[in-house]
Amino acid sequence: MLVCLGLAGCASPDDVTGSLAGPSTVAASARTAAPAPSRPASRPAPAAASGTSTHPAMTDAALARDERNFSACIAEMEPKARAKGVSAAAFRRYTAGLTPDMSIMKKLETQPEFTRTAGDYVEMLVSETRIRKGREAMAEHAAVFEAVGKTYGVDPYVVAAIWGIETNYGGARGSYPVLRATGTLACVGRRKAYFRDEFVAALGIVARGDIPETHLKGSWAGAFGLTQFMPTAFQRDAVDFDSDGHANVVDSVADAMGSTANKLKRGGWRPGMSWGYEVVLPRGFDYLLADKHKAKTMRDWWALGVRRPEGRAMPRASETAYLLLPAGANGPAFLMTDNFKAILRYNPADAYALAIGHLADRIRGGDPFVQPWPDDVRALSRTERTELQRRLASRGYDVGPVDGVLGQSTRSAVRDYQVRVGLLPDGMATGTVLDSLRSDGT
Repeated sequence: MLVCLGLAGCASPDDVTGSLAGPSTVAASARTAAPAPSRPASRPAPAAASGTSTHPAMTDAALARDERNFSACIAEMEPKARAKGVSAAAFRRYTAGLTPDMSIMKKLETQPEFTRTAGDYVEMLVSETRIRKGREAMAEHAAVFEAVGKTYGVDPYVVAAIWGIETNYGGARGSYPVLRATGTLACVGRRKAYFRDEFVAALGIVARGDIPETHLKGSWAGAFGLTQFMPTAFQRDAVDFDSDGHANVVDSVADAMGSTANKLKRGGWRPGMSWGYEVVLPRGFDYLLADKHKAKTMRDWWALGVRRPEGRAMPRASETAYLLLPAGANGPAFLMTDNFKAILRYNPADAYALAIGHLADRIRGGDPFVQPWPDDVRALSRTERTELQRRLASRGYDVGPVDGVLGQSTRSAVRDYQVRVGLLPDGMATGTVLDSLRSDGT
């Protein structure tokens, strides 16, 4: 089960990833990927998204009201845009005739971290085709990646992996006009507060001539470019790496890779350190230690019996990491470093960051994960996740917002509940946990 934000379906070229919002809400971005690998017959298919939102801003009546009020909502943002340097003439030019794209609301409510297991998601993204294309892309732009690595101290293979997963190395950037997409999300539905800043930032980009409006197309969430920058992230992190006077992350590989590396560096990337390591846990391991707030040194993990598979050497004894079990106690285990956190700042989704790190290693020539993903786990639908949160909350557990988003509070609550009822406390919100909650009728 995933605690991730904003990764959407992989069915069409328009479903492209973008940078996400804060760590506790689902930001709108979409991800293009190769078709999911065929699954064994014994493996249950992921549950379909319910299609019914529990959020009051996403009801049919609320959406219809927002749609009617769209022009007025856009006009109300002119003072904010003016304060950010957008002239009155530019504001009116780029907002004249702007209409909402209501199809975006359905995409906002049906995102794949909510309907896929972590194993499905990682296997789907780290395909042999994407690995091969990554090696080809790095060879073609070898000078760019070498310069990016030297300039920012960031692993160029990770930068290439982000390019591969975000837009399939530029082959699937999205075709949604960014102004219309961000304007829609700023005035319609449940993410208005966040997307008002994105809409104003997008206006600033075209008004200043950073990127022509006709080139500013991307995901339904408003992310654009080879590595999918949200407008505010572009303003903060984009660099003119090819020194042609424009930070053009849409058309320039150098600018896109340099900007991506800059974003990772600003997110805390530490040179010379891996993103993480697959590990094997000993029998009788205390799964309460699988918590990102319980980082330990590699020396301490070794003392607890944690080892790398196939006799591989452990990292420096003083290096710190936390234990991540993305598929629970029956799946692969990983020790995650500060560089994994830097990838999470690019997109705060565990499965996304894991796929990035693994794809980077595979492009470099590394091996697949040793431990298999469990084949008997299904992802809960959004309705089921909301029900699980509601049932936990009714028992006095702090789950955070009851919104179907499985954040850290919900994971901690699940773990505490598992301890109380005698289940393995790995913090995974599975059907087994939900069935247990249902069994006592609360």
